[in-house]
This record gives sequence, C-alpha cells and structure tokens, in this order.
Amino acid sequence: MTDYHVGLIVPSSNLTMETELPRMLAARERLLPNERFVFHSSRMRMQHVTPEQLRAMNAQTERSAAELADADPDVVASACLVAIMAQGPKFHCTAEADIARGLAAGGSAAPVVSSAGALLNGIQALGARRVAIITPYLKPLTKMVAHYIEDAGTEVVDALSLEVSDNLAVARLDPTDLQSHWRKLALRGADAIVLSACVQMPSLEAIDVVEKEAGLPVLSAATATTYTILDTLGLATVVPQAGRLLSGDSARPGNEAREQIDDNVYEGSPR
Repeated sequence: MTDYHVGLIVPSSNLTMETELPRMLAARERLLPNERFVFHSSRMRMQHVTPEQLRAMNAQTERSAAELADADPDVVASACLVAIMAQGPKFHCTAEADIARGLAAGGSAAPVVSSAGALLNGIQALGARRVAIITPYLKPLTKMVAHYIEDAGTEVVDALSLEVSDNLAVARLDPTDLQSHWRKLALRGADAIVLSACVQMPSLEAIDVVEKEAGLPVLSAATATTYTILDTLGLATVVPQAGRLLSGDSARPGNEAREQIDDNVYEGSPR
C-alpha cells in the first residue's frame, strides 16, 4: 500500500473541491487497492466571486502554503480557477510559483498544480483546439476565463454563464441540470466541452452522461485537476466513469494501470 498525501488550497466557501476529487480518487482506489489518497486542506477567506474578493483571497496564498507544508504533502493543488484566471493570462504560472515558494519556506518541496493550469493541461491532453464552456460566473468573469483559455491557444467557440455570484449558491447547483444546460451551447466546430469551468460547480454526475449524448469529450475543472494530480505523481491517469480525459485514452504511453481495469468499468458499472 502506497499513501499519497494531497494538499488542497481552497476558498473558505468551497464545498465541492473536497468532495469531487476524493470521490474520483476513492473510485480509483477500489480498482487499484495498492494506492491510497490522503487529503489535507488549507482555506482562504472568500464568500462572493467578485474581483475584489478574489484578489483578497490570492493574498492569503503564502499563509495557506505554509500550513500545508507542515503536513509534508506529495503534491499541492490550488483550487479556485477564476481567482487565478481573473488576474490575466498565464497567471497560473505565477500563482503556482508563489505557492511553491511558500511551501519551500515551510520545508516542503512538493510540486504544485492549480485548477486553472490543470484545465489548460486537460484540454491539451485531449488534443482539443476548440472548446465550449459552461461557468457559474457572471458574464464579465466568464469572458475573462474564455480569454485566458484562448490566450493558451484554444478557441472558445461558445460560453454559457449561469450568473451565480454567491459561492455557496454555486456549490448547491444541481449537477444534473448540466445535462440540459449543455444543449444551449453552440457546438459547431467544438472538439470538447468544459462542463464546469469552476471547481465549485458540481458536475461529476453529468460528465459521462453529457459525453455520451454530445458525442464529444467532456471535462471539468475537477476532472482536469485530478488528471494533473495523478500525472504529477507519476501515476496512471485513470479514474472510472469520469470522462475520456481520465479513461486512460489520453494518458501517457505505457499506462499500465489502464490494462488492470476491465473494460466494463467504462460501460456503466456503478461508481
């Protein structure tokens, strides 16, 4: 049995990052019982998804990183996509470097991933050059997210804003509603759908359903973060029933764990 300690930096009002990621990795553990994932969180104050509160939250990065360093994590994931993307293109590189410095000051050399950088990574892993996105944000913030993705080289063919500014209300959105929301997107030319460009908006229950109905790869900030965590740890990027990104098809060559998982796991067996 190998334990992997995952540090999470999350907004204080986030209710989803600490549920969807553990659910995915627990499903993986049932198929690969020699692995176990242990989670440690540090919270940064934020209640409303506004530019002012996002900037104030980012200012708490050093303190959160120092707290997580005490747990000696194997990897640390920063979990507020829009807080990073709202600061302008490529800011995830700056944010990840800031967290790494905070960890180093606490004696930790753990690698750092961010949900913002992970989403770009997931899109690239799928080979998608054009995507459509759904966000819970107000339209100005959604435009920032779309611009961030496009600056990284992926065209956003359409975007749907659900316009929910209260972060707790975002967590309480029904993920099954996404099974109808995606139909409002103009998908002509799209290579993939980002069903939730926010780790706070639940989407896990809808990923496989929408992928089958749309006939396109479907990912979310949460599935992309899970993919990037596994890749950073040097593990096979495989989680059952979490979309094509985590099916093993887009993973590195020689993905041995994919061969350990029966095909019927991807044909609708219970999570």
